[in-house]
Amino acid sequence: MNVHDLRFEGSNLAHIDESQAAELDRVTIKRGDILLNITGASVARCCIAPEQVVGGRVNQHVMLLRVDPDKTDSGWLGRALSGPYKSSLLAIASSGATREALTKADVSSFCVSFPPIEFQQRTVALLQPFDDLIENNRRRIEILEGMARLLFREWFVYFRYPGHEGVELVDSDLGPIPGDWDVRSFSELADFVNGFAFKPNHWLDEGLPIVKIKELKGGVTAQTPRYHGADIKKKFFIDDGAVLFSWSADLKAYVWASGPALLNQHLFVVQPHEVSDLFMFHSLNSRMSDFQARAQGTTMKHIKRSALREVKLAIPPIKLRTEFESVARPMLDLQLNLARQTQTLREARDLLLPRLVSGELDVSELGLGLVGV
Repeated sequence: MNVHDLRFEGSNLAHIDESQAAELDRVTIKRGDILLNITGASVARCCIAPEQVVGGRVNQHVMLLRVDPDKTDSGWLGRALSGPYKSSLLAIASSGATREALTKADVSSFCVSFPPIEFQQRTVALLQPFDDLIENNRRRIEILEGMARLLFREWFVYFRYPGHEGVELVDSDLGPIPGDWDVRSFSELADFVNGFAFKPNHWLDEGLPIVKIKELKGGVTAQTPRYHGADIKKKFFIDDGAVLFSWSADLKAYVWASGPALLNQHLFVVQPHEVSDLFMFHSLNSRMSDFQARAQGTTMKHIKRSALREVKLAIPPIKLRTEFESVARPMLDLQLNLARQTQTLREARDLLLPRLVSGELDVSELGLGLVGV
């Protein structure tokens, strides 16, 4: 995930009271600050502080980088650290004795070649439209998925579907459900195929992208490992529209939308028998609290296959499922189209980024209407 793609979910933020906040003023996030992860699996990942976290505080795993705005554009530095300089930061972090981490001394002594401020600003102005389009697509995808999710919940969780008036509810394993509905376990409705156990020697620079949880959340990036897949069974190959279920760490269902790829372990590709992939996607997310209740593990939560037999679903008649499909399928098709556009934008931006930051491409000669920047 790149600096401009990193998002913060407000519901996942921890909070402190006013007295604690006063003691932590020096780590208060301000506009233009760069947030750099200095330890853990995401070491060396950074972002420019988004508006929703300005005024918040960082913990010991995140370092604040604050620039002199007269000499350095934080947008330029953030992109430089997430692009051409990231591999150098990762190399420093990996050189530690016990675990990957960056110290204050590491970051303070890290050398970056700073071009004139005017060059930095022009570079940011050139890349910003890519980021704006990517963010706009993300919001549209989020709205479309939210609309379909609300419709699914209204019809198939609260049973307020067209024509529900007067339909008698009967007792079932899930409580009262409409009389002409059925109850089935997820293991009855689909095959759940676990991804391939890739080893470090499989992680190459060429071939199909290897999909991990990181790619589910942030899409395919320049840091995504690749493999040709010639010696891997076809069941581990996925493409746009595949329903993926992250059964370890991040319990959630996704629809893949970044083209042909290979599936890593800890992820199921879901292959429905009698319901559509779209219905299965929303069904899984609608019952995710039941899966989470069965999750095991202290450091990394996961579910066992037995949970797929234990968690059940109320299945409506095919006529009602078809009605839902006619409304929700066009929404999904548009989501996939927007996701493909986003992937193209990311690839174009990430191709330009190192050449712009290094000065290999001179923005003053590109003629892109940036006069006055």
